[in-house]
Amino acid sequence: MPRLKNMDFVLASRNKKKIAEIETILKASGLSEIRLLSLDDIGFKGEIEETGTTFEENAKIKAAAAAALGFIGIADDSGLEVDALGGRPGVYSARYAGEHANDEKNNLKLLKELQDLPAYKRTARFVSVFALVCPSGESTLHDFTVRGECEGVILTAPRGSGGFGYDPLFFLKSHDKTFAELTPEQKNSVSHRGAALRQFVYELKKLGVR
Repeated sequence: MPRLKNMDFVLASRNKKKIAEIETILKASGLSEIRLLSLDDIGFKGEIEETGTTFEENAKIKAAAAAALGFIGIADDSGLEVDALGGRPGVYSARYAGEHANDEKNNLKLLKELQDLPAYKRTARFVSVFALVCPSGESTLHDFTVRGECEGVILTAPRGSGGFGYDPLFFLKSHDKTFAELTPEQKNSVSHRGAALRQFVYELKKLGVR
């Protein structure tokens, strides 16, 4: 299989923390030929409307927006599934408290909905799905999606100052810490995004990317 060189991948995101986290994992995997660009790097204007009802659908929608401009598009759609809430917030995790919500408002809404529930009823998981969508004419790669999950428990109050999103509330029994209390290296080794990215890297290497 021929090796691919000097590949520009566009990550369909403007979240600088997410981009840095993903770039760290890709570099650690040894994919030296990939250059990771953001939507801002390619001058993408406006927002990508996430109309899917699953993580897979939304990841493909976002990656396809970059592919439509001639780039190899990659995107993840990730979120929190809480068992006591029937899987909510799910694909609406980033805007759980409304279209203009921030992390603090989303966390406050989640805590209110789980108020008075004991720990054994506060089980949850983070889910991350990565999609790769190729531009028209790309013949070496093909579209695919991968999925990673991480099980945990939602605390009654936030702990830690790292990470983003629901990280201060998501408690890992194996580490006796929340995601927000882990170092970036620890988080990448156990997180849903880390698991999905390792599978993503595996699929790329099968296709000849180095």
